Amino acid sequence: MHKLKPTVARTPEELARALGLSSAAAKEWQVQHILLGRLKEITRRQKITHAEIAKRAGTSRTRVTAILNDDIEHVSSDLLIRILASLGYRVKISVVGSDTAA
Repeated sequence: MHKLKPTVARTPEELARALGLSSAAAKEWQVQHILLGRLKEITRRQKITHAEIAKRAGTSRTRVTAILNDDIEHVSSDLLIRILASLGYRVKISVVGSDTAA
């Protein structure tokens, strides 16, 4: 039986490379996880139910529960932003140059 060699990724770019994804996909993934982290913080702080979040955001409770359990594979950044907006928050985005192109 072959032993699997673990791969350590320290940045989103390294993880994307290990998974065969583009650098752009890694950046999108990173943005989604930042949005998700903030959403989780806000949800805990406001002590709001998944059903109430879903109602405010116009999505299903099961989808909100999946998102808050880190299942964001088929979730757009737009939906995360819409959920945050429905809770009274806005998302600010900055576009800055980088040393490397995507």
